[in-house]
Amino acid sequence: MGYAIALSALLIAGTVAAVVALRRTRTAPGATDLDAEAEANRWLIRLGGSLMPPGASSWANNGTTAGRALTDAAECHRTARSLLAEARTAAEYERVTRTAQEGLRHVEAAREALGQAAEQASAAPEPAPLQGCFGVGSGLARTGAAENNP
Repeated sequence: MGYAIALSALLIAGTVAAVVALRRTRTAPGATDLDAEAEANRWLIRLGGSLMPPGASSWANNGTTAGRALTDAAECHRTARSLLAEARTAAEYERVTRTAQEGLRHVEAAREALGQAAEQASAAPEPAPLQGCFGVGSGLARTGAAENNP
């Protein structure tokens, strides 16, 4: 009878320990897919808002460099929206975030080409260089080439 009580106590203690360990692993700190999705969506909305400031239609007519940079930013926006629709993992959402941030850099390049100061400084650090929205290098390099070749 003593063995049965000891065995029951061990089983109960083991079950409690397993449940506690399982709950701790589920609530471990770190970005979840939902957090990554929210972050990607935030950057995409920010890019979309940057593409539509007052007088943005006149930007494209004021210079080749500015027009090209805005075109590249719009392409990044379309690419990021498409990637967001298909994303399911944190890594895929991170790619959406980087693409939207690249688009914001294109908007900033357009503002610089027009001699306008940035309305808002980016709160996030610069992301690592990307393959680009177009799959062959960063579109910012093309913007610089357009500036040198009127």
